[in-house]
Amino acid sequence: MFQDEGRFGRINDPRRCWAPCGVRPDVPQQMVREDTYAFAVISPHDGTLDSLILPEVNTEMMSLFLEEVSFRHPNEFIMMFMDQADGTRLGV
Repeated sequence: MFQDEGRFGRINDPRRCWAPCGVRPDVPQQMVREDTYAFAVISPHDGTLDSLILPEVNTEMMSLFLEEVSFRHPNEFIMMFMDQADGTRLGV
């Protein structure tokens, strides 16, 4: 199986607004940044895909994901290839 994780999020983009000539509108704004993370693993042998959406990427979340994959495949020996792109953050 091949594993990877990805960040999906949004950052709001404050834009100009319309106002009559001579009026400077007071438009409060706040930068919003929201992220969520998807963990996934796929088996090229049979096309099985397992995934979880989690709130962050860290060692605890990776352990949770690995436990879930092992729970879904209780009678299989799994060899999982990981890219370690986030290895410094995961602490592995």
